[in-house]
Amino acid sequence: MVTGLGRLGDAAPADLNGASLGLLANPAAVGPDLSPAWVMVNRVWPGGLKALFGPQHGFFAEKQDNMVESEHGTHPGLGVPIYSLYGQTRRPTPEMLSGLDALLVDLVDVGCRVYTFFSTLVACLEECAAAGVEVVVLDRPNPIGRRFEGPVLPPELMSFVGAHAIPLSHGLTLGELARLVVAERNLNVALRVIPCAGWAGEDFAATGLPWVMPSPNMPTLDTARVYPGQVLLEGASLSEGRGTTRPFEIFGMPGLDPAAVLDALEPEALDGAVLRPLNFEPTFHKFAGQVCGGFQIHVTDPGLYRPVRATLALLGAINRAQPGLWGLRPPPYEYEHERRPLDLLLGDAEAVDMLVAGATTAELEARWQGDLEQWDERRQRALLYPA
Repeated sequence: MVTGLGRLGDAAPADLNGASLGLLANPAAVGPDLSPAWVMVNRVWPGGLKALFGPQHGFFAEKQDNMVESEHGTHPGLGVPIYSLYGQTRRPTPEMLSGLDALLVDLVDVGCRVYTFFSTLVACLEECAAAGVEVVVLDRPNPIGRRFEGPVLPPELMSFVGAHAIPLSHGLTLGELARLVVAERNLNVALRVIPCAGWAGEDFAATGLPWVMPSPNMPTLDTARVYPGQVLLEGASLSEGRGTTRPFEIFGMPGLDPAAVLDALEPEALDGAVLRPLNFEPTFHKFAGQVCGGFQIHVTDPGLYRPVRATLALLGAINRAQPGLWGLRPPPYEYEHERRPLDLLLGDAEAVDMLVAGATTAELEARWQGDLEQWDERRQRALLYPA
């Protein structure tokens, strides 16, 4: 299995020889020898890189927490500007794109709508369309595979954690998402995707690729597997495990009784995983320095595990076992100051109210079935690999 970046050594587009290039990437974008993307690109097109762009957490992924902005800078090795797309602006400006012939994009997405690298890609497609700059996506596998799950985002809930009408867990690669967005928004942008070679949608563990953290709180492949569900806890008062060594896999809050929650849980909702009760003390973020009761989710069968279903079932079980223990996090959240964070994350405000009122997971999932069937049809136009 070879990524789009890895294919540049043998399949670099000749028409980009002599072009002025930008690169949107971070340290997780590595080649077969673990060289970062900027090194790989500079090997193929020496001197071609004129500007670098960093997503949330920074070009060097140095910003630990979420909602921490990055500043612009200068690359110490190349001497070219690094533009932050998570700071003073969340989209490239005409001045940043001026003089570029193409913007290369190599980001490690984790298969979830709210992971903001996708929103940054959408902003780049729109701005490059306006500036007449080609976008070249160096594609990578979706680490959690082809399955899709959860609500399809409606227009009224679009935000920086939801830039297009796709399910919470979408099942596409970033290159496929780019194709979909360009087609559905009718963007007049030159888009080229350099696809992976040898990927047929199999589990990331079978690709032979190393796991390099795409962001500071995505330390393992198992983190990515639980993330489409567990990220919902960012919209609740529960700790999603930031400030621990296994964020999103570990979760809970002070006063949570794991035994009571297990008794109230819909058992089928955790197919493919085991819940291990534990206590933990976050070093930062929610409940820093306080002992929390909770769990670690151990994914035992990625083919069976449904992350959105699991997290919704867990929130419902806590409601039944310990009514009133957790609540909705108020705004602001990710540049939104009025809408409820959990509405933006889940993509279904009425379902959030139903969840708080005691709806079952089956009742919530039934709301999205029709939209997911339509999504299955919509995504066909974008596919580059077996579905």
